[in-house]
Amino acid sequence: MMYFDYDLFIKLGITTVLGIIIGLEREIKRKPVGLKTSLVISIVSCLLTIVSIEAAYKFPGSDAVNIQMDPLRLPAQIVSGIGFLGAGVILRRGNDSISGLTTAALIWGAGGMGIIVGAGYYTAGITGVLLLIFSIKYIPIFMSLVGPRQLREKEIRIKIKVPQKENVSSIINSVAKLEMGIKHVRIKDLETGDHSILLIVIVNNKRSITDVYQDIGELHGVQQIEVESLN
Repeated sequence: MMYFDYDLFIKLGITTVLGIIIGLEREIKRKPVGLKTSLVISIVSCLLTIVSIEAAYKFPGSDAVNIQMDPLRLPAQIVSGIGFLGAGVILRRGNDSISGLTTAALIWGAGGMGIIVGAGYYTAGITGVLLLIFSIKYIPIFMSLVGPRQLREKEIRIKIKVPQKENVSSIINSVAKLEMGIKHVRIKDLETGDHSILLIVIVNNKRSITDVYQDIGELHGVQQIEVESLN
C-alpha cells in the first residue's frame, strides 16, 4: 500500500502559497525576479531543509559506524547560495543610482521562508511573509506622511541644452527658485558650440515629472530639455 507523507505535502503547500505571495508582489511591480523564480527558490529551499533534517536522523549510527549529521548544515548553505541570485538582480545605472536591492532581499527572504516552513515552523513562516509584504507596501507610505521631510521627496535628473554661454548661470539660479533643491550640477561644452547642464534636483513627491518639464522648458535660454525620475 502506498504511503503518503501528509506532513510533507502540508509543508510544500504552505511554501508554495507563500512563494506565490512574494512572487506576485514583485511581478506586479515589473521586477526582474517574479513569480516563477520565487516559487523555485521557496519550494527547493523547503525540500532541501526537509531532506537535511530527515537525513540527520536516518542514520543514527551504531557501534561499528558512528555517523553524526548536523540537520541545519544544508539550510545554512542555502542561505549562502541565494546570495549569488541576489547579486544578479542588483543593477547599477549610468547615473550611479542602484536598483534591485529590495528584490534581492526578497529572494533571500523567499529562501529563508522555505527553510522555516521546511523545519516545521508554519506559523512563523506565514506571519513572516505577511509582515514582509505589509512592510514593503504600506510602511513606506506611512513614513512618507509622518516621517522626516526627506521621505516625502524624490530626485529628478534634468539635462538642459543651452545655446548661449551667458544664460547658463541664470538658468541654474532660476531652477533653484522653482522650489527645487539642487543636489548636483555638471556643466559641459558641446562640440556644436552649445552648452549642456546636468542637474540632479530634489522635489516633493506630489510634484509630477511633467510639471518639472514644463516649468524648466519655459525658462529663457533653454533650447532642449530631458527629464528623468531617479526614484
